[in-house]
Amino acid sequence: MTEVSDREPPRRRVPAPARPARPDARRRPGPGARPARRPGQGRPPAPPKPLRLGSPRPRLRLVGLALTLVLTAFVVRLFQVQAVDASTYAAKAEQNRYVGQILAADRGEITDRSGVALATSEDAYDITADPTMFAPRQLKIEDGPEQAAALLAPILGQEQDSLVEKLRPKNTALRYVKLASRQTPQVWKQIKDLKSALAKKAETDKSTPNVLSGVFSVATSKRVYPNGDLAAGILGWVNAEGKPGGGIELQLNKQLAGKDGKIRYAQSGGRLVPTAGSTETPAVPGSDIELTIDRDIQWAAQNAISDQVKESAADRGYVIVQDTRTGQILAMANSPGFDPNDLSDADPAALGNAALQDAFEPGSTAKVMSMAAVLQENVATPGTHVVVPNRLHRGDRLFKDDIDHPTWYLTLNGVLAKSSNIGTILATGQLGTTQAQANKVLYDYLRKFGLGSHTGLGFPGETKGILAPPDKWSTSQQYTIPFGQGVSINAMQAASVYSTIANGGVRVEPTLVRGAKGPDGRFTPAPKPAKNRVVSAETAKTLAQMLESVVDDEEGTGTKARIPGYRVAGKTGTANRVDPATGKYHGYTSSFAGFAPADQPRVTVYCAIQNATQGSYFGGQICGPVYKKVMEFALKSLQVPPTGAKPAKLPVSFKQ
Repeated sequence: MTEVSDREPPRRRVPAPARPARPDARRRPGPGARPARRPGQGRPPAPPKPLRLGSPRPRLRLVGLALTLVLTAFVVRLFQVQAVDASTYAAKAEQNRYVGQILAADRGEITDRSGVALATSEDAYDITADPTMFAPRQLKIEDGPEQAAALLAPILGQEQDSLVEKLRPKNTALRYVKLASRQTPQVWKQIKDLKSALAKKAETDKSTPNVLSGVFSVATSKRVYPNGDLAAGILGWVNAEGKPGGGIELQLNKQLAGKDGKIRYAQSGGRLVPTAGSTETPAVPGSDIELTIDRDIQWAAQNAISDQVKESAADRGYVIVQDTRTGQILAMANSPGFDPNDLSDADPAALGNAALQDAFEPGSTAKVMSMAAVLQENVATPGTHVVVPNRLHRGDRLFKDDIDHPTWYLTLNGVLAKSSNIGTILATGQLGTTQAQANKVLYDYLRKFGLGSHTGLGFPGETKGILAPPDKWSTSQQYTIPFGQGVSINAMQAASVYSTIANGGVRVEPTLVRGAKGPDGRFTPAPKPAKNRVVSAETAKTLAQMLESVVDDEEGTGTKARIPGYRVAGKTGTANRVDPATGKYHGYTSSFAGFAPADQPRVTVYCAIQNATQGSYFGGQICGPVYKKVMEFALKSLQVPPTGAKPAKLPVSFKQ
C-alpha cells in the first residue's frame, strides 16, 4: 500500500517568461552586465587586475640631485681653470705652444789703427735638436737616437755616445738640446742635405723614418781671426760658446758683444705657425774697437822675437813698440804665441799676454832711472869722474861687474855706457847724506817712472810688478835696486820708462785703444791718457845723449843695435832671472831698450828674452839685433827720416 506523505514537494524555480526580442535590434548590455555567453561556451576568465605605478617624485629628486652635483663639479672646475688658476694654465699652454729663441747680436770687429780687421765674425749655426722627436712613439723605432748620432758624429766631429746622451736626455719632456755650437755654413748644409734625402726616402718607404727630422739649426756667428796668431796676446779669443777668454775680447766684452735680442713664436712639430703671431726684440750689434796697433809693425816685431827665441832656445820673449809722443802702443808681440782660431794645440802657458803678465827683474835697463835721479838732483853730471874698482864691499856683500877688469876711470856717462854695477852704486849713493836718504830719493823717482803701479791699460791679468817701500829694502836691495835687481817690472813698464825720457821727461800713460765705432757709425775716441812730468826736459835730453854712447861708442854694450843713418839711444840689460816654478834664480833675463832718432825721438822699442840656453845670453848680443830689426822697420813704416845731426859724443872715461 502506498503511503502518502504529508510533506509538500520541493518547489521548482520557474523561469520568468522571456521578453520578446525587438525585431532588428541588438541587445545592449547594461552597465556592469556580463557579456552573453555563446552556446557551448564555459564561464569567461576574470579580467586582469590593473597595474598600479609608484610615485615618480622620489626618483626625480634623486636624478635632479645627481645632476646638480655633476654640474656643480663642472662649474667649480671651470671656475678654477678660468679664474683661480687661469694664469698658470695659460702659461703652461704658452710654454707648450710658444718657444723663445735668442737672437745673437753681431759682435763688433777689432781693427788696427788703419781699420784692418784683426778680429771679426762670420755666419755660423748652432746645431740643435728636439729630443721628443726621437722617441720610439714618434719615429716608430727604438734606436732613433743611435741612428741619428751615427749620421751626425762624423759631420760634427763628436763622439757618437756623447750625441746619444744629448738626444736621449733623462728629462723626457726636454724639447731643446744643443748638439754643437757655431758650426760653419758648410757643416749645416751637409746636415740639411742629409736630412732632405732621408725625408724623401721616408715618403716613398713608410717603414723608413727620417731619423734627422728633429735636428734643427739656429743662426749665430763665429769669431774669426784673419791673421792667425798675429797679436793674439793682445786680442785674446772667443771660445765655442761665445765667451771671451782673454785680451781685448775680455776687457772690452761689454762693448764688443752688444745686446742679444729675442723672438717668441708659436710652433707645432718644431715648425713655425705663421698665423699665430710672434713677438721680437731686435738685437743691438756690438761696437767696433780700433786699436793703436799697426798690423805691419806688429808683424815685424812678432817675426823678429819669434826667430830669436827659437835661435836662443829660450823660454819666451816679448817686444813692445811705442809712439814716444802719444804713448800709443804700435806693437806688442809675444813668443811663443797661439792661434785664437784653434786652441786645441795651444800651450796653456802661452795663452796670456806675457809682455804685461810676466814680472821680472829688469837688470841694467833700469840704470837709466838711477842716472835720471842723479842728474835731476844735481849731484853729478855726465862728465863727473867715477873711479870703479873691480870689487866693491857694501854691508856683507861683495859686488862686481859683469866682467873682471882693472880699476876703471869712467865718467858718469861711461858708467852708463859700460853698464857698470859698481859705478851705479857709487853714483846713487850721492843722492843722500845717508844710504837710507839715498834710497828714499831713488824710490820716489822709480815710482814717478811707473814702477810698482799698473800701466793704465787695464789689461786682464796685468801685473804691477814688485817695488817695496825703501824702509823694507834689505841690506842687499839697497845696493842692487839701483842697477835693476831686487825690483820687478813688466815689459810695458820698461818700455814706458824709455818713452818718458824720449818725450822730454813727461810720462804719458800707454794706450792700446784709439776708440770705438758704435752701431750708429759714430766714432768715439778713447779718453786722453794721463801725463805727468818725471824729470826736466834738460835732464831728459842729457840722458838721451848718454844713451847714445851705449850704442855708438866702441866701448858701449849696445853696438849691435846701431842703425845706419839714424841716431839711436839705448841700453842693454842682463839680469839674474827668478824661475817662476821654483822661486829661485835660474838663468837670465836679457833685454834691450831704446828710442830713435835719439835727438828727435819718434819710436821706442823694448825687447826681453827669458832664459836663453843656446849661444849668448847677454842683452846686447841677442836683444840688440831684435831691437835693430824692429826699429828699422818701424821708422820706415812711419816714414821717419834721419835727422842728419851729429851725435854729441860724450866722453866715456878720463885719464888719471
